[in-house]
Amino acid sequence: MRLLFILVFSIFTLMRLDASYILIPMDHDKQKDHLKAYGITYWVINQNIEAYWLLNYHGGSFAFPYARSIESECKIRGVSYNVISDAQWISIRNDIANPEINQEAVKLEKAPKIAVYTPDFNPQGGRIQPWDDAVTLVLTYAEIPFDKIYDREVLEGKLAQYDWLHLHHEDFSGQYGKFYASQGGTAWYKLNQQKTEQLATSLGFSKVSQLKLAVAKKIKEYVEGGGFMFAMCSATDTYDIALAAENIDICADVYDGDAYDTDANSKLKFDKTFAFRNFQLNLNPMIYEHSEIENKSRNVKPEVDYFNLFEFSAKWDPVPTMLVQNHTTTVKGFMGQTTAFKKSTIKPDVLILGDNKAAGEARYIHGSRGFGTWTFYGGHDPEDYQHMVGDPETDLSLHPNSPGYRLILNNILFPAAEKKKRKT
Repeated sequence: MRLLFILVFSIFTLMRLDASYILIPMDHDKQKDHLKAYGITYWVINQNIEAYWLLNYHGGSFAFPYARSIESECKIRGVSYNVISDAQWISIRNDIANPEINQEAVKLEKAPKIAVYTPDFNPQGGRIQPWDDAVTLVLTYAEIPFDKIYDREVLEGKLAQYDWLHLHHEDFSGQYGKFYASQGGTAWYKLNQQKTEQLATSLGFSKVSQLKLAVAKKIKEYVEGGGFMFAMCSATDTYDIALAAENIDICADVYDGDAYDTDANSKLKFDKTFAFRNFQLNLNPMIYEHSEIENKSRNVKPEVDYFNLFEFSAKWDPVPTMLVQNHTTTVKGFMGQTTAFKKSTIKPDVLILGDNKAAGEARYIHGSRGFGTWTFYGGHDPEDYQHMVGDPETDLSLHPNSPGYRLILNNILFPAAEKKKRKT
């Protein structure tokens, strides 16, 4: 028995030594933790180890040269993997290279340095706002490192240190999410307004809206210079609103102490925006709605609220293909301050990645600006259908296979792709 054990162990060891690659399958039924699989991939490329993203191959699988340390990390993090031989890897690459098959192998070269634009007014490091952020949650769960920055750091030019930027659920119009009617009397709202006004004053601005415009313009420069920007929820439409309303007062007196410009809607400059055009603002401070961009008239019941991902050519359109990698093409919808975008307000050169055709709305859109790109994703939390103010944060260990959260992580990894594969 002892000799048999030694023989089996020796064969197993030799097989491992001969093994060429670790394949991380991303099918719906073959991966225990899709979200942590992205973290493994980031960890690998961050160590300058060769990595490949196999687009449209078993749900967008990942592959790396075999190393005992990678195999051990997969076991520790609970990520499903297969050890394959060199011959198997060559066979997979040959199959993917077939021009008749809509697949591609993209080499991941450099781990992007990530920044999350989020307020951090609490001396203990917490946030005043009584809600969480899906991107921060999934980065933490997947064990992908990131830095937090805010207005001061942006205006000081520190965005240049980062490859990828996420905009927390900010209101770039300076109207505090238009929560005045429902939350204006609460302690968190008053403290948030006080701290934001103090920050604006310390940076030389007389109004918060002026500060937010300056920040939005700095972010615009960052994207045009080659940065990758991702935004969710209210940071999507209010970002474009701020750019379109440059030098126009769109804030009522409850936000900035004086009346808004009643002719504001006729003065908007849509050539300054990233994604949206021909929209009108709702200037009433008592109505929880910024503009016509969001599809507020949507009549979609929760049980049938889904959106569909589009299919792109992996070999000819690798960027949108990377952004929609998933183990399903149908994703459960979820609400937020900004849930979905009316297609009638989207610029014609914007790429729609996911939509609800019946509702006439887009949920996931992408575009380029200068040398960089941006992506807008509607909704607050992919695994909390209607996240309310004060609700507890989502425990992602209960949702390790979330298709909605996978879309966020696609955006984090695609800047790592080989440069010639990122041309749009």
